[in-house]
Amino acid sequence: MKKYLTLAIMAFLAAANPVLADSGHDHDEALVYGEPGDPSKPARMILIAMRETDDGMAFVPNQIKIKAGEQVKFVIRNNGEFDHELVFADLESNLKHAVEMAKNPDMEHDDPNAARVAPKKVGELVWKFTNAGEFDFSCLIPGHRDAGMFGTIIVQ
Repeated sequence: MKKYLTLAIMAFLAAANPVLADSGHDHDEALVYGEPGDPSKPARMILIAMRETDDGMAFVPNQIKIKAGEQVKFVIRNNGEFDHELVFADLESNLKHAVEMAKNPDMEHDDPNAARVAPKKVGELVWKFTNAGEFDFSCLIPGHRDAGMFGTIIVQ
């Protein structure tokens, strides 16, 4: 009996492990869109506002240009009435993560490329953009990206 209980528990853990371990956050591999910044070093400051509009939800600005190798301190102000988040990554990763968020809407982020900001509050992210390219930033709270809450970071 003990043997079957142990096997059942092991089978459950093996089946559950990918769900528990893979929340869409891969930090062991190099990220094409950069790396966490060093808050003790100088950084260009960029203010991003999050808000609801009559037409949906938005980031202002929704397009940002950055030089490759530049470190940026994002100051993120939630001017809206709902929690919002800013997650930057490549578009494919953000869209994949949005699917995971739809399955787990209460998922909290503790990632260096993401910040969740309560209404009328301010958050910060420091990031160094190491590679040229176009990258995505989105609010991945279910329904928010679909309502227009996304933008593009152009690294030259």
